[in-house]
Amino acid sequence: MNLVEEAIKINNKKVDYFDKNNDYLKVGIMGGTFNPIHIGHLSMAEHIKYNFNLDKIIFIPTGNPPHKKLYNIENRHRYEMVLISIMDNKDFLAFDFELKNDKYSYTVDTLSYLKGRYKNIEFYFIVGADTVLELETWKDFKKNFYLSKFIVSERPGIKNDFYEYKLKELKEKYNADIFKANPPLLDISSTRIRENINLGKSIKYSVLKDIENYIIKNNLYREVL
Repeated sequence: MNLVEEAIKINNKKVDYFDKNNDYLKVGIMGGTFNPIHIGHLSMAEHIKYNFNLDKIIFIPTGNPPHKKLYNIENRHRYEMVLISIMDNKDFLAFDFELKNDKYSYTVDTLSYLKGRYKNIEFYFIVGADTVLELETWKDFKKNFYLSKFIVSERPGIKNDFYEYKLKELKEKYNADIFKANPPLLDISSTRIRENINLGKSIKYSVLKDIENYIIKNNLYREVL
């Protein structure tokens, strides 16, 4: 059994257990392109899980996001890198249902699906501070606040006053449950990782060693920025 097969097997076991044992849990949702998933994603997820007393974190690689351009690698690569990255953490699991949908992936549809499947779970949708100003442009955005609480994570380069006012406005205007998280600010981005790969620079310590090996083995992100 190779590493990918092992990661898939482990995640399937986590999901099976989760499906049978999920009543009244507090669960974080980490959506994103994960192109590729890096240390910053994992560190933020662990910090939020611990500090907000969450039981699990679900990683959901985005299928076809309306607000972001995706790059020309197969969806399975992004998903497999997520599975490899989280395989050693019993409280991290991943779903691939967005990747199986050819249409645009909207947060409200994802939350509706999850809330319908897991009626007794309290969900916490995790977003970056740079996303806060976009929330009202999302499809059926008011429904998002009904379906899930939100955790806003600070990001490198984003000043507090950049989104503090907007957070307050969203809470007052829509009665949204939004909380602030202050994880360690690691200045790592998927864009920079792709750029470094394309320039032949090192990505060591930006991603897990197994992900670095996966990218090399599959010749990913060459001439793709």
